[in-house]
Amino acid sequence: METTPKKKNNRFIIILAVLIMAGGTWGFTKYNHGLHHEETDDAQVDANISPVIPRISGYVTEIKVKDNQEVKKGDTLLVLDNRDQQIRLEQAKAALAGSEGSLVVANATTTASQASGITYEANVSIVEAQIEEAKVNVWRANQDFARYENLIKDHSITQQEFEQASATKQKAERQLAVLVAQKNAAERQAKAAGKQTSATSRQTAVANANIKARAAEIANAELNLSYTVITAPTDGRVSKVNAQLGQFLQAGQSLFSIISTTEPWIVANFKETQLTRMKLGQHVKIHVDAYPDHEFEAKVASFSPATGARFALLPPDNASGNFVKVVQRLPVRIEFTKADDAFIAQLRPGMNVQVDVELN
Repeated sequence: METTPKKKNNRFIIILAVLIMAGGTWGFTKYNHGLHHEETDDAQVDANISPVIPRISGYVTEIKVKDNQEVKKGDTLLVLDNRDQQIRLEQAKAALAGSEGSLVVANATTTASQASGITYEANVSIVEAQIEEAKVNVWRANQDFARYENLIKDHSITQQEFEQASATKQKAERQLAVLVAQKNAAERQAKAAGKQTSATSRQTAVANANIKARAAEIANAELNLSYTVITAPTDGRVSKVNAQLGQFLQAGQSLFSIISTTEPWIVANFKETQLTRMKLGQHVKIHVDAYPDHEFEAKVASFSPATGARFALLPPDNASGNFVKVVQRLPVRIEFTKADDAFIAQLRPGMNVQVDVELN
């Protein structure tokens, strides 16, 4: 009767010892793990989210995608009515043709003015040569007249010969005066032709400037025409498509987003007290709640320049009111190191993850 309790007591002691050893082993393991690791479950998957925004206003004529559809960069998403842009393009092309015609006319006028200027300058040169010849004739006539004056006093020549010398002198002087007047007129014509050439040159410059302006208008019209086809800015998956056929879209209006399915990353919010020994490049193990049996390999890529609270809409101001110290969290970017991991493509932004950073 007395041996039975002893056996029960021995079982209890053995079970208690096993529990103590198991608990001690678990506690030591956790303690040792805590010395060499930093963990947090305040972490989510993140990825590039590109908004789809029309650059011009217009009515939707075609919708090429559906909710959650996977697309490639450059795929057509929406098509807007392009008739207004086509009309503007044709108007710009017509304006360019008109400016080019004005340039042709200006060039022709300039050429004619330059030819006239050359002709007038040639006339001036010819008249100047004639003036030099006339000056010689005047000098000779004056010399002859002076000799005849002396001879008429001595009655060595007849009165008729003297009058003929006087007439020759007057004729030479009048011819010189006429040539001088012709030179002055030719110079005025040459100067007027030069002014006209300058004016037509300015018209040519204006025509060239107009052509450049019209070419820029064509480029702008072609660019706006291309904007009527809205394409995917990157590879990814379409969110809910907030657009309907016939809907009028404003330029800059956010329609939906394309979530990149390649190269996601993790944003882990560690307590500031956990950052003491964390460094760039440290190895990280990731467990995603959606795939608890799969372990992802990653590394610490960068640390945020400020705590998460500083990026809040209304950041806390500890200088006012009663101060209560709260441990802050700093966002840490963690990037996957195994690009060939098939599970990475299954991750979606916002998924919860468990992060384990190896400090050694």
